[in-house]
Amino acid sequence: MGKKTYADMRSNWEFGEAAECRRGLMLGMGYSEEELHRPLIAVVNSWNEYNPGHVHLDQLAARVKQGIREAGGLPLEVMTTAICDGMVLKDPKYIEIPSRNSIADQVEITVEGNFFDGMVMLSTCDSIVPGHLMAAARLDIPTIIVTGGYMPHGQVRGQEVLHIRAQDKVGTMAEGKIDPELYEDLISHSWSICGACTSMTTANSMCMAAEAMGMTLPNNSTMSAVSSSIRLLAYQAGKQIMKLVEDGITARQIMTVDAIKNAIALDMAVAASSNLILHLPAIAHEAGYDLPWWKYFDEASNAVPLLSDLAPGGEYSVKDFDLAGGMSAMLRQLLPKLNSEVLTVTGKTLRENVENAPRYNDDVIRSLDNPVSSEPGIGVLYGNLAPEGAILKIAAVPACLMTYKGSARCFDSLHAGLDALRAGEIKPGDAIVLRYMGLKGRFGTTAFTFQEELKGLPELYNSCAIITDGRFSGGTSGLSVGYVSPEAALGSPLALIQDGDQVEINVRERKINMLVTDEEIAERAKHFDWEFPGKEHHRYLRLFAKNVGSMAKGGIWEA
Repeated sequence: MGKKTYADMRSNWEFGEAAECRRGLMLGMGYSEEELHRPLIAVVNSWNEYNPGHVHLDQLAARVKQGIREAGGLPLEVMTTAICDGMVLKDPKYIEIPSRNSIADQVEITVEGNFFDGMVMLSTCDSIVPGHLMAAARLDIPTIIVTGGYMPHGQVRGQEVLHIRAQDKVGTMAEGKIDPELYEDLISHSWSICGACTSMTTANSMCMAAEAMGMTLPNNSTMSAVSSSIRLLAYQAGKQIMKLVEDGITARQIMTVDAIKNAIALDMAVAASSNLILHLPAIAHEAGYDLPWWKYFDEASNAVPLLSDLAPGGEYSVKDFDLAGGMSAMLRQLLPKLNSEVLTVTGKTLRENVENAPRYNDDVIRSLDNPVSSEPGIGVLYGNLAPEGAILKIAAVPACLMTYKGSARCFDSLHAGLDALRAGEIKPGDAIVLRYMGLKGRFGTTAFTFQEELKGLPELYNSCAIITDGRFSGGTSGLSVGYVSPEAALGSPLALIQDGDQVEINVRERKINMLVTDEEIAERAKHFDWEFPGKEHHRYLRLFAKNVGSMAKGGIWEA
């Protein structure tokens, strides 16, 4: 085994008095001497009672621990933060990147500091899955991820309903264009008891990426949160982690460059969340791979077709995807586009895991020769408005907006933009610029609230562009260009664009430009003046803004 067990360290007195103190403390908690000679396995759980995606993880953790014990290990459950993106009223301060980076740090402190021999990590939602994967890459010990599964459908007036269809009606209700009783029924009954929201939002996208990377057992990412299958898988993960510890198979042996490229390819095939453009490079950088990851996203966008038409842009849900054969069926279809000989947590290669996987519905999960679309799920746009790139969920762009030209309407905060939208000040065809929302400007604010309200106003939704250095939710749709880099807080062109400037976007050519001369841009740059409002935020967020790195590298710590 590559890493020393606690028993090894104690037997040769490597840590002397400290080791004996630890032994005494554990005996004092009621553990036996025999148990202390077992490999110590951290069950890193992000369970809490406020996050619906995680509220059931205590039950899955119990099954993981049972498997570990039966396979000869000593499971010790430890906890991490788990903020739900849907429960915070869209104040982004602690949601995506700040909490993600903190979660990775929490795991380092707890697992590395306590000399665990391996870990099983349980998570479901937006920032938590990537935070756990970043920690796995950073610590490089035997690791398995157990994701919590998708949420069962809601039931409204005799029909199953996706939650995203209720969210779509918020703007409609604000305009008085939907029956209030129907709206109340949709909001009250479209979400279910636990699991990841049932469309290609960031949660399901990251769960699928973890599996494509080889870090989960097969089909984990497309199992129902309330199924017997996911409880069985949790037990099997507990047993399998002991095999990885015994064989000395660590996280970085699985999380290779080729494995991360597989996750990017999968991202394109299912039109996954645009947030993966931040999370996958962050995971890669934690593993030591300093590569141009946005370039690989762009290359994959032209090489991998869309194979599953999943909501919010498409007609199918993750439940439909599960019934069609799940992630194993999708990966089997994708094998010609993947690095199929990479190692996975099963101890087998990706090809061995999926080469015989059945597919039960060839419309939900298409083959490479019969794709939903040859247009990719995510594209990287470049131009004088985004010199380092900007991200667009192409699969969710209305056909009428694939080429676009409009006049800029610039807002220096999300709230300023929302106020203008609600006051009827946004006009059809406007290029709505929402800036100072990036990682340094305001922690990667999501523009999801703005986009959802715009969606409820069809005349604007089908004619306007949204351009921001902030994030979008995995449920993004429309001509919504996010992650514009460099961000406005750095004095980039996004900070220099002015009301009335003409903006051109060509999705197929991957271009985004403001029709302003280089000379005029340079002149405006001389007068740029913006300062981070540190007095408005508590200490952790000030530290975050000071130390967070480039969006193109995933927003990891610069230190």
